[in-house]
Amino acid sequence: MTLFKYIAPFVAILFIIFYNIWRRNKNELVPNWPIIGMLPSILQNISNIHDFVTLGSKHYGGTFHFKGPWFTNIANFTLTCDPMNVHHITSKNFSNYGKGSDFPEICDVLGVSIVNLDSNEWKQERTILHSLLKAKTFETSLRQNIQKKLESCLLPFLDHASKGVHVLDLQDIIERFTFDITCNFLFGFDPNCLPYKFNELREIAYVKAISVIEDTLLHRHSVPKCVWKLQKWLHIGQEKKNSIAQKNIHQFLFKMIMHSKYDENKSRLKTSEDVAEIHPVGVLKPLMKEGLGKEETNENEKYIRDTAFTLLAAGNGTVSSGLSWFFWLVSTHPNVEAKLIQEIKDHCLTQEENLINNLNVENIDKLIYLHAAICETLRLYPPIPFDHKCAVNSDILPSGHHVGPNTKLIYSLYAMGRMEHVWGGDCLEFKPERWISDKGQIIHVPSYKFIAFNAGPRSCLGKDISFIQMKMVAASVLWKFHIHVVEGQSVTPRVSIVLRVEGLKVNVSKRFI
Repeated sequence: MTLFKYIAPFVAILFIIFYNIWRRNKNELVPNWPIIGMLPSILQNISNIHDFVTLGSKHYGGTFHFKGPWFTNIANFTLTCDPMNVHHITSKNFSNYGKGSDFPEICDVLGVSIVNLDSNEWKQERTILHSLLKAKTFETSLRQNIQKKLESCLLPFLDHASKGVHVLDLQDIIERFTFDITCNFLFGFDPNCLPYKFNELREIAYVKAISVIEDTLLHRHSVPKCVWKLQKWLHIGQEKKNSIAQKNIHQFLFKMIMHSKYDENKSRLKTSEDVAEIHPVGVLKPLMKEGLGKEETNENEKYIRDTAFTLLAAGNGTVSSGLSWFFWLVSTHPNVEAKLIQEIKDHCLTQEENLINNLNVENIDKLIYLHAAICETLRLYPPIPFDHKCAVNSDILPSGHHVGPNTKLIYSLYAMGRMEHVWGGDCLEFKPERWISDKGQIIHVPSYKFIAFNAGPRSCLGKDISFIQMKMVAASVLWKFHIHVVEGQSVTPRVSIVLRVEGLKVNVSKRFI
């Protein structure tokens, strides 16, 4: 009885506390619970996390503080989709926002590559990559390789698929194509991941490895560090898949690096999975020369491998994602498709009927509506849907929110493209016309507003070559083929750090113009 006298008031106090917390939270979109914080809302909506973040951003006025479970690595962070905040973080106060201590650990697969670097190391690496990727000879070589791959592989493949009632996973097809192109400019060879005929498709472990790794990076951002660390130690769940994926891609990269080091005079490279054709180009060799400046052999090899993987993942995943969403949007908007076909006809077929031979710099620059349609695709479906920064010192964002030292900040590129106060009441519509002025020119939009290629000093070095590749592929495929999206499927963003398409099944038929 005496014990009950002490327990009863304690239980009553707990009841009152939890009742008040429940009343306070019942109208909140993202309730903040004791101990577990706001994590349940994230886990409950993980399958549609990007749309949930968009809804939350609108509900809280564009910026809000997330409270995670106590004593975890996701205890607190600030999420924003306010363009002025993004401009402040990425440009105006750039020096105060770095990667932080957790980012390199979460993204350990990127190692010592540019994505994980800050300060002087980052500046040095960016200078090196800028000199390589912005060289005119590189752009010319890239265009030639894309043209050759289109003629010899992608177009014949789609032509073969169009002759039967074949259902294609368009994301997979484009992913294979961009993987081949990226390997070509990185290593100087074509691994032939996309075959000539539809019935020759096969699973390739090192191609699929990249998307598994991307899934893991989002997983690590959304659960406490102790959880994914335990999974990694026990070799279970997503971390087991990640370990296998890293092994597959590292084995592939090892063969490429060894070949570039010791077999430069060979004309063909034999691997256990395929035969790869060697070409006299490749960004890897100058990177290897840079790596030779590292003091230790292991450090040198790690630098080359990490940088090669980063460029491969960036060139493959982001471009294939953008093209997949582009074809889906165009195929579901016949009026846009008709305008694109007419523009291609007007500007790329004036001399001869072979469209690919006319995809030079001059003609590509004339495809204003195509450029606008690609920009509109990237606005709605940015390949990298969010970015992660960490404050060095205390700061006040333009929105008035206080940021403490070591506070994580996440800005949602996906949500920014869906804000009415940024893009207007029709922000959810696919409308390429919003990018074209009355004079028929592309309207300049500040990078902190249209942020698909990031903004400020860390803006994407591959922006120009990405547009070249997307325009060449889009024009060539649209001119020859009509893409029919299979009815009844749910086309959704993959839950990953790269916004790939989940479930894009299509039929392809020849276009007769």
